Amino acid sequence: MKGHLILLDHLTGPDGPVEAAALLRDGKLEDLHVDSDAPRPGAIYRASADRPVKGQGGMFLKTPDGPAFLKQVKGLSPGQPLLVQVTGHAEPGKAIPVTTRLLFKSRFAIVTPEAPGINVSRQIKDDDARDALLEIAHEVFAGHEMAARNAGLILRSSCDGADADAVAEDIAAMADLALQVLNDAEGAPEKLTEGDGPHTLAWREWVMEAQIGTEAGCFEHHGVHEKIAALFRPEVSLGTGAGSFAVEPTRAFVAVDVNTGGDTSLAAGLKANLAMARDLPRQLRLRGLGGVVVLDLAPMPKKDRRSFEGALRASLKTDDTDTVMAGWTPLGNYELQRKRARLPLSETVTEGMLE
Repeated sequence: MKGHLILLDHLTGPDGPVEAAALLRDGKLEDLHVDSDAPRPGAIYRASADRPVKGQGGMFLKTPDGPAFLKQVKGLSPGQPLLVQVTGHAEPGKAIPVTTRLLFKSRFAIVTPEAPGINVSRQIKDDDARDALLEIAHEVFAGHEMAARNAGLILRSSCDGADADAVAEDIAAMADLALQVLNDAEGAPEKLTEGDGPHTLAWREWVMEAQIGTEAGCFEHHGVHEKIAALFRPEVSLGTGAGSFAVEPTRAFVAVDVNTGGDTSLAAGLKANLAMARDLPRQLRLRGLGGVVVLDLAPMPKKDRRSFEGALRASLKTDDTDTVMAGWTPLGNYELQRKRARLPLSETVTEGMLE
């Protein structure tokens, strides 16, 4: 099937159905969200300060779901309540990462407490469209209590061409939610918002023109189970005659090894490295991998390193996970540092769920 296809379905888990959403482009799996028992990024807690971490400038907090860790904080007393938001998934054995900079994010609007002002995404270039959106924002948000409480508003790029009433409703809903949460800042530790599940995330983030399938069994009908199962294998084909690469997480880093197959020429090495660079962000995203990523590239001339870096940089621009291109090592490997924005696929899906 050509074009984008968004599928909202469930996988069969040991304790019942597990919500999942898949994005396909021209039949290829482009993105995947699978729910888990872990606290969702975006969830908001009323936490309480527990104990500082000497030498790190941070503090452990108490939440109903276990300890959380807040970086670079001063002036908190043990037992003091505060509102925090989950920024990512906790690594095994570690505290939930949180921040005090809350964001109330939806498909069209983001309400930003303590960051006043009304802004429109720079990706919306048309002046008339920007003016129309600002008019909606001022009409709905400027008179809201959140604006009076020093909050701001960001209109996302998805507003471009969207229905004006839908944008207005989204702004109002996020402002109301923000006000409700901020008015509930005192008391014992409690989870105040759940964070968005896979189906809501799909609606919020996959805003391209697409066909949508919501019927039970749509994953199986479109072969999504087989596409997910392939992610449990390290090997990724680069196409006929182009070789392959392997993606293997270790305790210390994610190792990526490029293989040209039978063709050991430098030209084949460059071709395989460029193909890997174009597909790497998708593979890391689908597998839920982050941290340090070490690329063991196929041999290629040093003069072609800049071409490789350009291809990798262009590919990473299409990905929404923060990734730092750290550069070349003395042994000729290339290193990345990628935010742990998702749980590893192996922690949310078992191969038995795909049968």
